[in-house]
This record gives sequence, structure tokens and C-alpha cells, in this order.
Amino acid sequence: MLTRVVALISGLLFGLGMMVSGMVDPVRVIGFLDFAGQWDPSLIFVMGGAIAVFMPIYFLVVRKMAKPVCEADFHLSKKQTVDGQLVGGSVLFGLGWGIAGICPGPALTSLSGGNIGVILFVVSMVVGTWLGCQVQRRLESESDSQLKVSKAHMN
Repeated sequence: MLTRVVALISGLLFGLGMMVSGMVDPVRVIGFLDFAGQWDPSLIFVMGGAIAVFMPIYFLVVRKMAKPVCEADFHLSKKQTVDGQLVGGSVLFGLGWGIAGICPGPALTSLSGGNIGVILFVVSMVVGTWLGCQVQRRLESESDSQLKVSKAHMN
């Protein structure tokens, strides 16, 4: 129950922050990405404010914790290198953000407004995530199969 309450409070705070900062407005986000036109730097201040709140808590509290409050263990990535998947995913994320003018968090926050464009964006995002997972599973399966064939040939 505590996990659900913390998730609810965190989501509400995030959504409220996105709405108060104006980051649910695609025009503002596109303005931030428009370096050649009328550039709007306000997104930098939103990100800076988030980092200013997060970093002290992370370094003073989270890094010293043996385990998270609502989980048995921390779930951190084991990857330490930049690879094609990371770069490709980042490029796709950036293209989607640049084209739509909205990223996933603010899009979910904006769903309450009933804007058909935001609804289509979120549906597309969910479908894209599902497709990405299917491709990832297939690639991992093919990689495992090739590894087994290589080992069989060696023996």
C-alpha cells in the first residue's frame, strides 16, 4: 500500500510541476527546440529546478541508503557503455519530442485535457513501446540462437 501511495503522490507532484511550469504546452517545448527562430529558454529553468531539488537528496540520502523505502532493492542499469541501442533510442525519442513538441511525462499529464492530438501521441507512444519490446525480444532470441549454434560448431 505504501508503494501505491508514494507512486500516487509522486505522479501528482510531477504532473502539477509540469502544468505549473507550462511544459504541457507543445508550443513552449517547440519554442525551446527552435534555436533558429524565437528560442524560449524556459525549459532550461524547469530542468535546472528539478536537478536542484534532486541532486542534494540523491547525494545526501539515496546513495547512503541500503535499500529503497518501497522496494526490496534498487533497480539500476548494469550497462556502463554507450551502444547503438542507446543512441538509436535517444535519436527516436528526440525526433518524437521535436515533431510533437511534447515528451511522455507531460503528454500523460495533458491527457486530462482531452486534446485529440495528445491522445493520439500517447496511443502512438504505447504502440511504439510495445513494438520496441517485440523487436528487442526478437533480437535477443536471435542472438541467443546464434550463440548456441556457434557453441555447437565448436564442439
